[in-house]
Amino acid sequence: MMDIGVSKRYALALFQIAKENGNVDQLEEEVRVVKTLVTDSTELHQVLKSPNISLEQKKEIIREGFASASSHVQNLLMLLIDRHREDYILGICDHFLQLINEEKGIADAIVYSVRPLTDGERAGISVSFAAKVGKASLNIENIVDSNLLGGIIVRIGNQIFDGSLQGKLNRLQRQLLG
Repeated sequence: MMDIGVSKRYALALFQIAKENGNVDQLEEEVRVVKTLVTDSTELHQVLKSPNISLEQKKEIIREGFASASSHVQNLLMLLIDRHREDYILGICDHFLQLINEEKGIADAIVYSVRPLTDGERAGISVSFAAKVGKASLNIENIVDSNLLGGIIVRIGNQIFDGSLQGKLNRLQRQLLG
């Protein structure tokens, strides 16, 4: 089982380096790319997990694959390989992005809807619900759920705002029976 504290410490160290060097936005983008590649590339994931590939071979693959990344991101990846902590890469990325969001006053939200949201709807939801959770704005991930009758369900962290038709019907039923 992975230690979440380890991921948080590496993420905090990278975040502090980014702030000191004034390249928070650049490192945010690079960390998002690393997260996407490690998540989506089964080959890269297999290489990092394989005990048959030497540390030097893994480092060379990372050097070539992330050649355009900053030295801070490359050094972090090399350090993780040296310490056999490749499993922590995704956790570190997640925690780093959380630190960035906290710094910028942004929260991640999942919005379930019957159909894909338009940009205007996303903006309206962001403004409306960001205020409810004390943030400046929301990063919205829209999930289309055909089981909804209508309306939306917004999940921000561990808070759920149910504005779906089914949710309203359930509340009405409880009021009538209660």
